[in-house]
Amino acid sequence: MSNKLKELFANTQSALANSPGQAVATFSAESHGHGGLYRKVKIRDFTVEVDEPAALGGTDRAPNPVEYALAALATCQEITYWLHAAALGIPLTDVSVKLEGTIDLRGFFAAAPGVRPGFKEIRGTVQFDSTASADELRRLKQVVDAHCPVLDLFRNPTPIALELFEAAEAKRAA
Repeated sequence: MSNKLKELFANTQSALANSPGQAVATFSAESHGHGGLYRKVKIRDFTVEVDEPAALGGTDRAPNPVEYALAALATCQEITYWLHAAALGIPLTDVSVKLEGTIDLRGFFAAAPGVRPGFKEIRGTVQFDSTASADELRRLKQVVDAHCPVLDLFRNPTPIALELFEAAEAKRAA
């Protein structure tokens, strides 16, 4: 797999460097309710279920959004490790990421002014199955941390525009 990833990485990197207009990709997700806090999210041809634990008002039928955020970060890190290890010629048999995040629920429930509703901190470990030296793995971590899209989302503000689409507008549009 390493050679295929190395070739994919090199070819894509070259193509994007030569055609920056082709470099912008748009991803989308659409969420709909299916009773209470239980949601189904359409992403391409996939459906992802989202819910909250019973203690937070859900039915505990699926992970909650912040758990998916941790999953997104963990898997994006792993994917980025695979791609950049291949590109750098660093041997990698496997990589796994374990994360946990702490949230002060007073922010979510507006129980205390000034308390953020998001993660206060995220802690984790990256575990490698690799014959690479410790220096190579440290170099790989620096490259991955600089190029992981989801890590970038957590570390940097991203402009977001959420518009309110009134129910009456929805009926007129139909």
